[in-house]
Amino acid sequence: MINNYRILRKITEQEIRQQVKKIAQDISNEYQDREPILIGVLNGVFIFFSDLVREISIPLKIDFVRLASYGSKDVSSGKITFSKDIELPVKGKPVIIVEDIIDTGSTLSFFVAHIKEKEPESIKICALINKLDRREKEIEVDYWGFEIKEGFMVGYGLDYNEKFRYLPYILGLEIKA
Repeated sequence: MINNYRILRKITEQEIRQQVKKIAQDISNEYQDREPILIGVLNGVFIFFSDLVREISIPLKIDFVRLASYGSKDVSSGKITFSKDIELPVKGKPVIIVEDIIDTGSTLSFFVAHIKEKEPESIKICALINKLDRREKEIEVDYWGFEIKEGFMVGYGLDYNEKFRYLPYILGLEIKA
C-alpha cells in the first residue's frame, strides 16, 4: 500500500507516546487551578486529541470544530467555512486549540480570530506536529510534540486521500508521480 510513496521519516509509537505525555504534563501544570476548554480540529486530530485528554490530570472540557476550505481539487479558494462550530461557551474561559498538524497556518489563523470574537480568557495552540516549510501565517504554537521542516505526514490520524489514518505511527512521505 506504500508502493507509490518513498518514506522520508518515521516517528514511532513510543516517540509519539512520550511527546503526548510531555504535552499533557505541561498543560496539567499550567492549568492546575483552572478548567481549560480543549477544542479539537477534526478530522485528523481525533487520535492525538483522545490520547492527550486521557493523559491530562486536571479537570477540563472538550469540544470540536470542523473547518473546510472550498475551491478546486488542487487549490483552496482561501474561503474557510465551518461545517461544525464549537458548542460550549468560551467567554472568560481559557481555551486550548488542539491540532494534529500546523502547516500553512491559514485555517488555524482564521479559527483563532473566530474564537477571539467570543472573548475567551486566553487562547493557546497545541499541535502534535509543527510543520515549518509551508507556513504562510505567523502562528505561535504553545505546545507541540514534533517540529518538522518538510515532508507529507500520514498516520496517527493524519491522512492522504483518507488513507493511512489507521497507522499507529507517523510517516513522512514523498509521493511518487
